[in-house]
Amino acid sequence: MNFLTEIVAFVVAIGVLVVVHEFGHYSVARLCGVKVLRFSVGFGKPLVRWISKKTGVEWTIAALPLGGYVKMLDEREADSAIPPEDLPRAFNRQSVGKRIAIVAAGPIANFVLAIALFAAVFAGGVTEPAAIIATPAADTAAAQAGFEGGETILSMRDAQSGGDSHPIRSWSDLRWKLLDASFDHRRVVLTAKKPDGTFDFPIDVAGIGDPDADTDFMDKLGFAPGGGTLAVAGVEAGSAAQKGGLRAGDKLIAIDGKKVQNASGFIDFVKTHAGKPVTLTVERDGSARTVQVVPDLKRDADSGREVGRIGAALANHLPTVDVRYGPVESVRLGVNRTWDISVYSLRMFGRMIVGEASLKNLSGPVTIADYAGKSARLGLSAFVSFLALVSISLGVLNLLPIPVLDGGHLLYYLVEAVTGKAVSDRWQLVLQRAGLVCIVALSMIALFNDLARLIRF
Repeated sequence: MNFLTEIVAFVVAIGVLVVVHEFGHYSVARLCGVKVLRFSVGFGKPLVRWISKKTGVEWTIAALPLGGYVKMLDEREADSAIPPEDLPRAFNRQSVGKRIAIVAAGPIANFVLAIALFAAVFAGGVTEPAAIIATPAADTAAAQAGFEGGETILSMRDAQSGGDSHPIRSWSDLRWKLLDASFDHRRVVLTAKKPDGTFDFPIDVAGIGDPDADTDFMDKLGFAPGGGTLAVAGVEAGSAAQKGGLRAGDKLIAIDGKKVQNASGFIDFVKTHAGKPVTLTVERDGSARTVQVVPDLKRDADSGREVGRIGAALANHLPTVDVRYGPVESVRLGVNRTWDISVYSLRMFGRMIVGEASLKNLSGPVTIADYAGKSARLGLSAFVSFLALVSISLGVLNLLPIPVLDGGHLLYYLVEAVTGKAVSDRWQLVLQRAGLVCIVALSMIALFNDLARLIRF
C-alpha cells in the first residue's frame, strides 16, 4: 500500500508541477502572439491526444511523465515551409524581450505556485511540534550554549548585528531560522523560557559546516524536540521487549536512570547496547515500575549496521502548537519562504560545484517519489508543502545557465540583448551538446544517490 501511495503521490506531484511550468510558457507565448503547436505533459509516445478547435493547439499526455514541453512555431524547427501569414507568429521572429518573457515564464510560474501553496498552508493553519528542546548531547553547540533541556525557544536574533528579535512559533520555524543562520555561518542568540525565567543563549552555528543530505544539521547543533512523553505503542511477539515484560501502553520515563525525552534519543541508546541489559523505568496503570530488557543484535535497515533492537513500536507525544496567519501575512510569509528556499538551493548548488558541499545533496526521482509518499501519508498540509518545495527546486533548476534548460536560452537572449547579435547556430549547437552532457551527469549522480539511499551502500 505504501508503494502505491508513493506512485500516486509522485505522479500527482510531477503532473501538477509540469502542467504549471509549461502553462507559464504557453500563456505568455499566447499573450505575445506566438503560435503554439503542441502542449505535452510527458515525453515519448502520446497516450492521450486531442486538438483544440478554438486555438488549434494539440494537447497530449505522453508515456514518460518526467517532464513536458510546449512546441511553438519556429522557422528553425519547421519540417516544411511556413505559410507567409503565420511567419509573424513564429517564435524566432519575436523581439528579444518577448523571447525572454516566454522562456522565463515557466520557472516564474513554479515560484508563483510555491508562494500560493505556502500561503495556503500558512492561512489554513497547521499543527506543529512546539519549540521545546530535549537535553542536548554533550559537546554540541546547544550544550555549550547552556541548554539543559525543557526550554521553550521564544525568539532569535543575530549576535553580531544586535538587530530585532524574530519570534519562534514552532519547531519548524526554529529549524528554518537556524538553517538560514547555519548556511551563512552566523552567530545567533536564542531567547528561551525556563521555569525560573527567560534567558538568552548565544549559540555558534558556524562550526557545524554546511547542511548535508545524510545528516540533520539540527542533530549536529544538539537540538531535538523535547517536552513530550514517549509510550510503547506495540510489542513484537518473541522480542526482547516482550521477554523483558514491556507492554503496550507503558509510558517510558527513564533508561538506565537517564530521563527519556524523545524517541530518537531512546532508540540511539538502545542501538549501542546490543546484548547488554538495560533498565527501563516505566509508568503503568498510574504507578512506576522497572523492567529489564536485553536488546537483540539486529541489522539496521537504514545504515546496514548491526545494532541493538528491542522490538517495540514507540509513540512520541510531543507538545504541539497551532500556527495560523491572516491572508496578507500568509502571502508575505509565502514569498519569504519561497525566496529563502530559492537562495538556499542556489547557494547549495554553487557550493557543490566548487566542492564545498557534498554531491550527496542531489536527489532524483526515486527520492522524490519516496518523499511524495511520506508527505501524502502525513496529510494534506505536508503534501502541499512538499509540492511547494519541489516546485521551487524545479524553478531554480530551470534557471541555471545550462544550455537545453530555460536558463541556457535566457543566457543566449541576454547576450543578444547586450551585443545586438544573436548567438550563432554553430555556438548554440556546441553549447547544447555541452549542456546535455551536464544534465546527463547531474541525472546520473542524482540516480546514484537515490540508489545509495535505497540499498544503503
